[in-house]
This record gives sequence, C-alpha cells and structure tokens, in this order.
Amino acid sequence: MALIVQKYGGSSVADAESIKRVAKRIVDTRRAGHDVVVAVSAMGDTTDELLDLANEVAPIPAPRELDMLLSSGERISMALLAMAIHSMGFEARSFTGSQAGMITDSQHGAARIVDVTPIRLREALDEGAIVIVAGFQGFNRDTRDITTLGRGGSDTTAVALAAALAADVCEIYSDVDGIFTADPRVIPKAQKLDHIGSEEMLELAANGAKVLYIRAVEYARRHGVLIHARSTFSSSEGTYVLGEGMKNPREAEGAAAMEEPIVAGVATDFGQAKITVAGVPDVPGKAAEIFKIVAKSGANVDMIVQNVSATGRTDISFTVPKADSAGALKALAGEQTEVGFQNLVHDDQIGKLSVVGAGMRTHSGVSAVLFEALSAGGINIEMISTSEIRISVVLRDTDLAEAARTVHTAYGLDGDAEATVHAGTGR
Repeated sequence: MALIVQKYGGSSVADAESIKRVAKRIVDTRRAGHDVVVAVSAMGDTTDELLDLANEVAPIPAPRELDMLLSSGERISMALLAMAIHSMGFEARSFTGSQAGMITDSQHGAARIVDVTPIRLREALDEGAIVIVAGFQGFNRDTRDITTLGRGGSDTTAVALAAALAADVCEIYSDVDGIFTADPRVIPKAQKLDHIGSEEMLELAANGAKVLYIRAVEYARRHGVLIHARSTFSSSEGTYVLGEGMKNPREAEGAAAMEEPIVAGVATDFGQAKITVAGVPDVPGKAAEIFKIVAKSGANVDMIVQNVSATGRTDISFTVPKADSAGALKALAGEQTEVGFQNLVHDDQIGKLSVVGAGMRTHSGVSAVLFEALSAGGINIEMISTSEIRISVVLRDTDLAEAARTVHTAYGLDGDAEATVHAGTGR
C-alpha cells in the first residue's frame, strides 16, 4: 500500500461530469489498495470569474476580503468531489486549507507556506477515508485570517501535503498527458518526456512552461517529493520529475541510467515587458540605484542588458512581468531627477524563448544551433541571457511562435504525431 497525493486542476473539475470522472479515478486508486489525499482547484474559470466580479464592485478590492472570496471556489469543488465519492460507496472527507493545517505567512494573494500540520488528515486516513483538501489556500496564525497562495497554489498545496505526509508520490493532473518538449498548443509535434530532472523543470517553469508551477517544483526539490505529471483525461503514464538522487520508477531494478538529452525542452513566454532606462550617467553605482528602485516597486527583474557607453551615458534595458511593468515605470519616473537618466521606454510587444537542458553543461555548440535556426528564419534577437543549463532570447512577440517551432525542429525534438490537449480554456 502506498500513500498517494493527487492534485486536480480547474479544467479537470470544470463541471459535474468532470467531477464524477475525477471521483472515479480517485476511487480506482483507493480500490487498488492505496491511501489517497487529493488537493483540488476551483472549477473551470471560477477564480477568474470571481476576480472579475470583485473588480466590478471595487476598483481595488481589499486584499483580505479578496482572499475570502477567492478561497470559496476551492471549497465548492472539494465538497462536490467528496459528495461524488460518497455516491460511489466510499467515505470521503473534505477540508479547507486551514482545517488541513496549511499554515502560511500573512501576505494576502501570494502567501507562502511556513508549516503544514496535517493532524486531521492523518486521523481521517487512519479511519479509512479518502481526504479532499481545498488547494490554493491556507491560514495565518498571527492574524487568524484566510490567505491564498497565488497562481499555481493548488500545485504547491499538493506538494506540501505530500512532503508533510511522507507520500510515495505526488500526482499532478492537468489537461495534457505529461511534460512535453514544448507547449503542445504552440508546437503540436512536441514530444512527451518520460522523465525530467527537477533542475530542468525549474528552468522551464521559470521561463513560461505552465504545466507545473515553479513554487511547487521548488518545494518538491527542497523536500524530496517525487512528482508525477499526468492527464485527467487519459491513462497515459505521464512524466516523472526527479530530484537529486531519485530513480525513475519506470527503470528496471539495476538498469544503467541512460545519458540525458542535450536539450530537454523549449519554453515560450508572452508575459514579459521590456523597460529601457535611457541616458543613464555612466558612473559607478547608477545601476544599483535603478534596480533598488525597481525592487521596491515589487517588480521581479529577469533579463538585463547594458549598452556600451557613449558620450558618458549608457542605456540599461531589463525585462519584468507585464503585470509589474506599470509599477516599475512609476517608481523610476519618480526618481528620474535623483538618478539622472534622460527618459524611459516601455515595450510590451516582446516574447521570450528559452532552450533548457542539463546536457548543455557537457556539450558545445548548443547556442550555435539556436542562433543559426533563428537566423535562417529571419528572426531578430533583442536580448540574450544564459545560465548553466539555459539560453533565453527576447524577440518580437509576433515572431515567438514561429521561432519556437523552428528551434524545436533544429534540436531534433519534433515527434512523429501531434500531441493531444484534452481540455482547458487557456484563460
């Protein structure tokens, strides 16, 4: 008998029929002799609809009340799922994040998990029940308020539960069959990976891949949780995300490990904006001043490029999430006289393409393939950033999809058949 944590996203529980389908999968796992804990998201686009409603009644919704509102979506789906399991003759108990012992800091809308005390969950498991937990939410002990974890919070909930309960595996169910060499919605001939290292998965998640959220992958890596990314809509085996020292469960006992591919995947990100601080005095300390101001605005800087100095001044360009760009621009404009730059330029018509692979450490020529492919396609590069296992470039957003397809082919990642995307609205 194993303890299995399963997470089902919004597209997996989008309506009554979908909930019954998920309930059957959970019951089948229980019938196989396993204990089951489930983290569930809100149904379909419920969270987005609640956000829209909040913005209609208040231009800037109070953060505490917004968390109270948004956390209701998961409570609906957890109760309905428990009811569906009961109708199949199995006991299920649903728990909110606070009832499940999901303790967070006090940051509304983007809380971080600080502790998990799953006492009630363990009691329910010991009594033979299937446990259903509302994902995306927790409880702060100091304020005694409900908090939400931000986008991808249900993934993080599931991984945190798996760590706290010492689960054998954390299965993350979505509308695709696993983790692919690229987003199959962008590149239909992307191939499903049998397994991927957590380091590579972190880079892909950080650079636009949405099948797993970076916070969940980070938590799993830190706490030694085995993730199995699967589809709710098929029986495909999915993809294992392996942390350091973990063995692929599909490998035969004693089998020699196969050499990893040079490139594991290609990620695309349409959610970036570029800010250029033009005419910065080319003296020590100015870059520090600029990025302190940006940090105080709450913007998360990704790529940075500084031009060669001309006439004692230089331009510094950097990328941030589009949602952060307005705050960063406002903060910089307010300090223009103090810093001494000439003007600001904002560009939100960009896209980021990233190539990720642990094999880059030991193979030369990876960047040459990328740049030759883009050149052959007539695609211009605006910025470049690298890490030990990643190369990222900024392009025009209108070129991004074609660039991704071209690069995917250049690295020999195309499959023979088109990948299947089973559901999801993409909202």
